[in-house]
Amino acid sequence: MSDYTCSRLHTTLITREQAAFVKFMLFSSLLSTIRPSSALNFVMPGVSIKDGGDTVVSVGQTFELGFFSPSGTSTRRYLGIWYKSFSTGTVVWVANRETPLLDHSGLLKMTDQGILVLLNSTNNTIWSSTRTKAANRPVAQLLDSGNLVVRDENDTNTEKNYIWQSFDQPTDTILPGMKIGFAHGLELVLSSWKSLDDPGRGDYTYGIDRRGFPQLLGKKGSSIEYRLGPWNGVRFTGAPRQMPNPVYAYEFVLNDKEAYYHDLIQDNSVPSRYLVSEAGLARRLVWKEETNKWAVYYRVGEDQCDKYLTCGAHARCNINDAILCSCIEGFEPKSYRDWDLLDWSAGCVRKIPLTCGQGEGFVPYTKMKLPDTSSSWYNMSTNIQECKEKCLRNCSCTAYTNANISGTGSGCLLWFGELIDMREYPDTGQDLYVQEMRRKRKAEKQKKIGVIVGAITLTMGVLLVGWILYGRRTKYKSRENMRNILEKYYKNKQNNNEDLELPVIQFSTITKATQNFSSNNMLGTGGFGAVYKGTLSDGQEIAVKRLSTNSRQGLEEFINEVILIVKLQHRNLVKLLGCCVEGEERMLVYEYMPNKSLDYFIFDKSKSRTLDRERRINIINGIARGLMYLHQDSRLRIIHRDLKASNILLDYDMNPKISDFGMARIFKGNQTEDNTNKVVGTYGYIAPEYAVKGHFSVKSDIFSFGVLAWKLWMEGRPLELVHDMPSGSADESQIARCIHIGLLCVQNLPEDRPNMSNVVLMLESQILLPQPKQPGFFGESSLAAGSESSSSANKPATKNEMTMTILEPR
Repeated sequence: MSDYTCSRLHTTLITREQAAFVKFMLFSSLLSTIRPSSALNFVMPGVSIKDGGDTVVSVGQTFELGFFSPSGTSTRRYLGIWYKSFSTGTVVWVANRETPLLDHSGLLKMTDQGILVLLNSTNNTIWSSTRTKAANRPVAQLLDSGNLVVRDENDTNTEKNYIWQSFDQPTDTILPGMKIGFAHGLELVLSSWKSLDDPGRGDYTYGIDRRGFPQLLGKKGSSIEYRLGPWNGVRFTGAPRQMPNPVYAYEFVLNDKEAYYHDLIQDNSVPSRYLVSEAGLARRLVWKEETNKWAVYYRVGEDQCDKYLTCGAHARCNINDAILCSCIEGFEPKSYRDWDLLDWSAGCVRKIPLTCGQGEGFVPYTKMKLPDTSSSWYNMSTNIQECKEKCLRNCSCTAYTNANISGTGSGCLLWFGELIDMREYPDTGQDLYVQEMRRKRKAEKQKKIGVIVGAITLTMGVLLVGWILYGRRTKYKSRENMRNILEKYYKNKQNNNEDLELPVIQFSTITKATQNFSSNNMLGTGGFGAVYKGTLSDGQEIAVKRLSTNSRQGLEEFINEVILIVKLQHRNLVKLLGCCVEGEERMLVYEYMPNKSLDYFIFDKSKSRTLDRERRINIINGIARGLMYLHQDSRLRIIHRDLKASNILLDYDMNPKISDFGMARIFKGNQTEDNTNKVVGTYGYIAPEYAVKGHFSVKSDIFSFGVLAWKLWMEGRPLELVHDMPSGSADESQIARCIHIGLLCVQNLPEDRPNMSNVVLMLESQILLPQPKQPGFFGESSLAAGSESSSSANKPATKNEMTMTILEPR
């Protein structure tokens, strides 16, 4: 390889045509001298790895890439990475785990664009890598970390320069430096092999759950098997043995875009790996040179207390106790009969219901594994005293603790509802404070005296109190109504309010701001009612969404919108400033969007000319990023269900903001789809499977996004737009790319449509785009009778008509 490298340097001094010829001759000469079993350091365009002995070896001889058969007996062939200098044959990564080769004809090569492709005997691609950016001289290299990376040959070997890396496609093994969680716009999850001779994706997975405060879970299918809990700044609360040590340490990263952890190797002389076996066993393994074998450093799920929900809600498990489970203070078994039979799965319930007032305090528990955080709320900048006060002010709060225990402790973590999967450790763990009712005799006596004195005082001062309450009625009615409605929502939906200080704006303030809802201040109307522009006393401009009494958006949709927008914070989502519920009035107050909505521009030929190519691209990208946040980056998975041009608002700088969450749905856990008998949304935007069958998922929103992408380019006529634009502003290839992506989003079958992270990647990079399949457009007349639309139920039926052109990338 050294002679070849020197020759490559020499070719830079000759012409491009000569260089191509010399390069071809050099590769031919090189390949002709390779023995049946040969090892390379790099793979680049023109060099291929064949099944039959060719391999790629890391510089330090630690790892090797090549073809193998599991257990040595299977006839199926796979491309994988394994240890070379020790533990030979221990596979740590598999490329084509779902698409095995059936013979020894496999061939790995790299395209000129820097994409690795695995070909079979008929020259069909059975696996390929992806690409996040372009490279002039792409090269693939196997690092001594076990990471197969593709980068530009001229770039430094750092992660930010990688075009693709195998660490972004983990299989069943975590190697030091590998990330697990949400990073690089991807969800990185370990998944077991199906069996010892089948590396296909098995039943067991290991990854980060981002609902509430992120936590580490082990699952079998969709069921949680064990829970390592959240990261507390030192360790995962359910894995007390995973402490920093001389061999390795942990790092956990949590911000608005990423939530992942990875190992930091501290002693390169001690190889280490984390494995989820085909039987679901999760173990940390270290290599012992003395025995020449892997030794188990620790394992997860080694006792009954590690099993998820062994003790049910409001109970703690202690492996050292004669009876494993016990209710926490103030609770009793839900079923004493089951408890006597050592069946604790039903958990515990409060002896006395918790009520809001001055009687509440907190019982401290030490050395605890924190409860399931999927329904929790957190704030990393709040201290422990502020955390306690927040919990006291919220009637639904059941417990609190520090989110980070490193140093003196910081952050706030609150639980709402049941406390699930707690464990008590003998020597390690974390403090947890559970809210309780104080029932001391002194307090009870004082309460009785207070009742008597209060009754006498009320009798003597009834008239005075009456007119005071009447005078204050208007002031407090809005807040009380809002509180009652929110409580009703939580009881029905078993949800929790994550914004603990939602501003409630008085009706009189809104009336003054909108000049008594003057028609001159009206911005528009819809099925919900009217939207008014207003100006508060401090000069802040607002938009007031006032629901009419005959609005099709009912109380549930109104509260749904309040709860959702309060929880969601993103630059491409409209910001809720407050709300008002007073009498029959229901209003939402948003930040004011001076450029109205997207339909104001794209359906008016004269105004449409103000949207040049750059602005349209910015709008498409912004909508895509907002949807990606809703679908995967927020703590909830939100399906909008009514994405259309009129629900895309534009701020002063023409940045798009998704609005109108009245019809949105929350998906919990691993839920990705649902069905409904009441189809809402706007015909022409909703996906065919939703319109016809009531079946909706994230792919339904992606279909609507594809329709929007088309409409932004005048329903698929990009060249007409180019001619209409001012001279020099057109970029035909970029417009064609947007149309191509739009076609991918409106494919008839949901499984064919890309997810939003892939859409964002396609929009913001130059990766190759697949050819779109049959689109799923339909006419309203083909829908089942009885379906409703949120904004077009009373309009005559129309059909989408468009001219389709197959776009070939250049």
